[in-house]
Amino acid sequence: MTLIDTGISRRTLIRSALGVGGGMMLGFHIPGVEAAVVAPRPWTVPTDGVEINAWLTIDADGAVTIRVPHTEQGQGALTAVSMMVAEELDVPWESVHAVFADMNRHVNDGREYIVTTTHGSQLVRMQHPHIMRAGASARERLKQAAAEAWGIDRSEVTARQGTLAAGDRSGAYAEFATAAAGVTLDREPEIRAPGQWWLLGTEVARLDVPVKVNGGAHYAIDTRLDGMVYAAVKNCPVPWGHLVGYDAEAAKDRPGVVAVVEFRAEEGRTGPNHLQDAIAVVADSWYRAKTALDLITIEWDFGPEGEVSDETQAAEARRLWEETGEVSHEEGGDTLDVIASSDRVVSAEYHRPYETHARMEPINATVSVTDERVEVWSPTQDQTTALEIVADQLGRDRRDVHVNTVFIGGAFGGDGGGNTAVTRQAAVISEQLGRPAKVIWTREEDISQDKQRPPHYTRLAAALGEDGLPEAFFSRAAWFTYQGASRHGPATADYSIGTMPYRVANRRHERHNVAAHIPTTTHRAPGANQNGFIIEQFVDEMALAGGWDPLEWRIEMTRDLEPWQRVLAKLKEVAGFTTDLPRGEGVGVAVVEDHGSYCGACATVSVSRGGELRIEKIVLVMNSGYIINPLNCAEQMEGAACWELSHALYGGLRLEGGRFTNLNFDSYNLMRIDQMPEVETHFALSEDGWWGGVAEPGGPPTPAAVANAIFFATGKRVRSTPMMEHDLSWS
Repeated sequence: MTLIDTGISRRTLIRSALGVGGGMMLGFHIPGVEAAVVAPRPWTVPTDGVEINAWLTIDADGAVTIRVPHTEQGQGALTAVSMMVAEELDVPWESVHAVFADMNRHVNDGREYIVTTTHGSQLVRMQHPHIMRAGASARERLKQAAAEAWGIDRSEVTARQGTLAAGDRSGAYAEFATAAAGVTLDREPEIRAPGQWWLLGTEVARLDVPVKVNGGAHYAIDTRLDGMVYAAVKNCPVPWGHLVGYDAEAAKDRPGVVAVVEFRAEEGRTGPNHLQDAIAVVADSWYRAKTALDLITIEWDFGPEGEVSDETQAAEARRLWEETGEVSHEEGGDTLDVIASSDRVVSAEYHRPYETHARMEPINATVSVTDERVEVWSPTQDQTTALEIVADQLGRDRRDVHVNTVFIGGAFGGDGGGNTAVTRQAAVISEQLGRPAKVIWTREEDISQDKQRPPHYTRLAAALGEDGLPEAFFSRAAWFTYQGASRHGPATADYSIGTMPYRVANRRHERHNVAAHIPTTTHRAPGANQNGFIIEQFVDEMALAGGWDPLEWRIEMTRDLEPWQRVLAKLKEVAGFTTDLPRGEGVGVAVVEDHGSYCGACATVSVSRGGELRIEKIVLVMNSGYIINPLNCAEQMEGAACWELSHALYGGLRLEGGRFTNLNFDSYNLMRIDQMPEVETHFALSEDGWWGGVAEPGGPPTPAAVANAIFFATGKRVRSTPMMEHDLSWS
């Protein structure tokens, strides 16, 4: 199938100005290390070299093409995977080309890449052994091929920077690639330890940056195909409501309109990517489809969910606060009695609302269905998901379905925007009309139909002892999840609260899982994102009530916990935390564990008498055990802080009549570029055998640190979000 350009786009203008063709392989310079290359459409690049294993090929000129089975987001798979393979293969970085792996091959031929999903900050920390072993295995096969050619033992052959050598004999990897492809090793080699790395641990710029900056990067929404039609969709605004009827007469005669398509939910199929009742208009351009769709009169039956609102959920949460919940963690056993009999009790109630992803790239998908082959472009965090969704919807053999892995314009949970009904809708339309079909949800549909971060309501109490430290701690949390799910990934209603590290003799943590009709799922740093805001503010409340400096309280309460102590000590060294500032200025700290890493944040803020907040600086300290690319890790920490601040400061969906009412950026605000504070990053790495993630942990402590700083600046405690809806004025 041919990709074609139609019209003049932003990308076309940029490419024309720079004199760069859209399909050209682009190289760029990094001080200290030469760069690999990546194409604007990495799935289209041929890999004609000799395949040593599923992960890599070697061309006659020595170029190494590394096939990356992960999407490009988070920790930067095109770069990170290529670095890990190149480290073990031992080839010059400038000889590396990165492309996306073939998901059809993976799904149907033994899942040779083992893991293809990109989520949970797990790519490097959990997958590095088998990814690096692929490079090590290829290296040893090359050495064995050279040894056989030279009549010596493999142990006599060295492999360095693309050259095999033994004594006075040497040859490029490419000379032995064909023979190496047929080598079978007696056993697979071990991978290098961190102290042996030559590439990992150095600062390497992400390979995708140039093509994203110059406009060449191809996202799902950029897909253009011969004969393609476009569809705009209106789903029932109350999830899982019913379509009663519609009048499409006014739309059918509009210019360019091809068809009106009705979608119906299927009995018993109520998963987050299943079809719901909806109406689509299909046309020869998306604008024409959207304007025609707006002319259709639609009648919906919202059912009992049409009565649900923020107020009804809050009332239910308050009722559940009075009832015993599921006990998720307990120590000591006398927690409630100790608190009831104490005259030094600290208590508080916190709330975080529904929050949406609000990705840069609106939810979309393109599918082309023919008798012989199905092609899919869908922004999912695991491209096998897109393949399996389409195969399931069409009842096709998975071997017929081919996914074109694309750059993702934002994901951060729920397996990306393509893991919604949009991919099924595109498949249905293409099958019905016999033409490639692109479905794009408007920003309003995107936010309305997204899989949201569930709302949390948490009540906490602590009894303080003679030393001002808590001797008993209690929490009772309620969250509202789709169909009452007890967890989303690692997240639970009291995640980060029930799992807090602080040593308290008597602890009891309870939670309620409340069934709701709104689809919910993981968001970046699931659970830690919302509950970190709660627990790390309540820590300050306990510390100050007991007469403790908040940073010293945290140090005291995590003694003998080396990963935490390392972060806190570094934070104390570099952040400049103090409680001795004039009114209107404040510094706050917070520390949260997420995805096996420990991150501390120190925020410096100023608040005018009228309540105008300015976040001056964020200092982040991370302990993830190890890191393979300090530059990318710092970028991920900064990005996570920006992500979480945006939602905590300005985000928050408003639920009325079973539906959300703030559905675009004029009412669901995110931080603007001039509001982003300076972020300073530091690493305090244990390097003692464990690996943590880096793409998410920089987010959870940041809003809590800001809220704690606001308290010192104003004397006001912000216990709910959006934080900017609070009156921060002071006198």
